[in-house]
Amino acid sequence: MYPLNGNVAASIGHVQASRLALARFAYKLHRELVAWGTMGSKGLCGSYLMPVMRKQQYRFQATNPNPQTGGRYACAPIGASTTFMSAGQVYPAIGEDMGYLVWRKRNCCVL
Repeated sequence: MYPLNGNVAASIGHVQASRLALARFAYKLHRELVAWGTMGSKGLCGSYLMPVMRKQQYRFQATNPNPQTGGRYACAPIGASTTFMSAGQVYPAIGEDMGYLVWRKRNCCVL
């Protein structure tokens, strides 16, 4: 997750670099106590301080340039391989902007 400056020093492709930058940003929000924990037994009936992010709390789903809406790799966790997700995701010269929908797990209790 480090460095937290937004720089990806070496990348194999756009999908890998964009997912790494997104994971680093989520981690940075947790370190600054802006994003809180919402999963697990502590997350029932409210959120709690989580300075070290748990990767199981988040899933990333690609929305731009080619939405991933179905299949095994449609909503991959942090750290998942990007080998199969990269195919068909980037169009030369026009499809280099990546967009993601961030899903956050939240455990709720019903009183």
